[in-house]
Amino acid sequence: MSEYLPGTQYGPTDGRNYESAWRGDYLEAFLVSDVGMRRENNEDSCILCVPEDERLVGERGMLFSVADGMGGASAGEHASNMALQRLCEHYFSGTLEGGVPTALGAALEQSNGDVFAEAQVHNEYAGMGTTVSVIVVQGDWMYIAQVGDSRVYLLRQGTSMRQVTLDHSLVEEQVRSGLITPEEAKTHSLKNLITRAVGIKPSVQVDLFAVQLQRGDTVLLCSDGLSNMVEDAQLEAILRNGALADCGRTLIRDALEAGGKDNVTAALVRVTDVPPQGTLQAGAEEVVIQRPGFFARLYKALFPDS
Repeated sequence: MSEYLPGTQYGPTDGRNYESAWRGDYLEAFLVSDVGMRRENNEDSCILCVPEDERLVGERGMLFSVADGMGGASAGEHASNMALQRLCEHYFSGTLEGGVPTALGAALEQSNGDVFAEAQVHNEYAGMGTTVSVIVVQGDWMYIAQVGDSRVYLLRQGTSMRQVTLDHSLVEEQVRSGLITPEEAKTHSLKNLITRAVGIKPSVQVDLFAVQLQRGDTVLLCSDGLSNMVEDAQLEAILRNGALADCGRTLIRDALEAGGKDNVTAALVRVTDVPPQGTLQAGAEEVVIQRPGFFARLYKALFPDS
């Protein structure tokens, strides 16, 4: 699509596979998507948008996102692609009056309205929708907007990997309510039934989070084609070792070797240098990533497999 901002990399554009790498002053990113072993078409999309206008980057940061479309045939692919395109357009052209997290949430809500409207006027897209997990990095702050069950993880040196987002799925909501265990959720027959999606209804509720970043942090955004096929412990082990592109390709390989039942998409972002210091902006729930205490670290060192 020709309407993407200059400085945007996105894909796939052919319903199949995609890879893209990018490096900035203190961040690097690698985007990868694979159709998987059982699907005819890739309904996932991923994007990075780092405008060529340095002033715009200074005001609004750098955007990275993953979307997992649904709707069958070409509808899911169209939903995920359109949602990310419109998300970037709205975010980088909209008002910043309420700050970055508010603007990001508003852009995703507008994107939701665009996808919904598209489905109302084109019968071939009726009922289409998509998950969206998106981050904006501005200085040393990462702002996250979330709809659906794609995920955002953060791995920090000296800590265990943390899932920052909450899945909007029936099963995960039952886990959080204590109705079923995480182990039961893994094999639940309704594990793929999501409770929120972009484009399904005229409006959508968006979760907003904020995390202060530091040098060495690695962020993983992924569709459930990865998180359903590869355990969190294995995701963490992969992210701890190697160059970012190698990590991304290994994630895809492991998901395919585990069965590749769905499309698989990951966007990896790594903080390669000390980020510019910024100020936390209002409008998002702050998530604090803390190192474990001395005794917890000692126990982990003595019993690494526990």
